[in-house]
Amino acid sequence: MAADDRLEDDELARRLREAHRRVRMLPAADRERAARRYLSICDLAKRDPERAAARLDAFLGALDTPREGENTQGD
Repeated sequence: MAADDRLEDDELARRLREAHRRVRMLPAADRERAARRYLSICDLAKRDPERAAARLDAFLGALDTPREGENTQGD
């Protein structure tokens, strides 16, 4: 493993930790499904970090997007 690869892995690990923190903060109704999706991304990161990073981007984007019928901050 080259030193540059290690830096990328550290970035992925940091982003996975952030996603874990955000999943823990979800309401119970949403947490279980999000946790399963998060765990599948973690498992993929062991085999294919680039693909896991792409899936993590989509996952974090979904967490950022309020679903229809949900209150957003300030409503």
